[in-house]
Amino acid sequence: MKALILAAGYATRLYPLTKDRPKGLLPVAGRPMIEYILKRIERVEEINEIYVVTNEAFARHFQEWRDTYRGKKKIDILNDGTTSDESKLGAIGDMKFALEEKRIDDDLFVMAGDNLFEFDLSQFFSFFKEKGASVAVYDVEDKDLAKRYGIVKLDEGGRMIDFQEKPSHPATTLVSVCMYMFPRDKLPLIFAYLNEGNNPDAPGFYIAWLQEREPVYGFVFHGKWFDIGDLRCYQEADREYKQNIKYEKSNIKKKFTEFLIL
Repeated sequence: MKALILAAGYATRLYPLTKDRPKGLLPVAGRPMIEYILKRIERVEEINEIYVVTNEAFARHFQEWRDTYRGKKKIDILNDGTTSDESKLGAIGDMKFALEEKRIDDDLFVMAGDNLFEFDLSQFFSFFKEKGASVAVYDVEDKDLAKRYGIVKLDEGGRMIDFQEKPSHPATTLVSVCMYMFPRDKLPLIFAYLNEGNNPDAPGFYIAWLQEREPVYGFVFHGKWFDIGDLRCYQEADREYKQNIKYEKSNIKKKFTEFLIL
């Protein structure tokens, strides 16, 4: 399996923080956001290569970061050549670009580079191997909040039976997260979707289109999830991760002290 991290947006809602630096490299608790994602991906043994797709404005930033990052898997930085928010390819357009650029012929894990989460990706992979095309799903437990996302309905077997992109009256609070696993033989459908002239940007539109043609399953995960879309979300994630690190250090110190006493 290959992993594709979508990081070619311009994050205009986070200006001026992202005017000269990509969102994926913003520090969260003193560490680039993308590194938290990579640590999760690196635990999935079946993933043997990671691609980060970015744009002309930020390709150098990611390349310089990659040259100093000490990860367990090979990372390629892909430059989609765009230079502004107006000319961007969009999430689905960048998926197509990566498929063509790297001639990907393997199962594919795709996720947005601004999602921070805590669950074990190996569980998602096991679900995918059993079910097929799969989408990560999270219960936000608030219908007003759910309006900001793609809303899904699942049957008892976990198959998606409906998808609504940012509805004004959500039927559920289960939201689609930009984390997908696609089987190798279904990748050509990305090209079919775009060839029909469909929206190349919001990935939810592709999932809505796909679930009407192929079985798509929802993997419901739990724990913390941050969708870093604006300054408030970014600050909340930074604060939460700093608290976690402080708590972990406190526990380590406590255990070390207990060890010395024993």
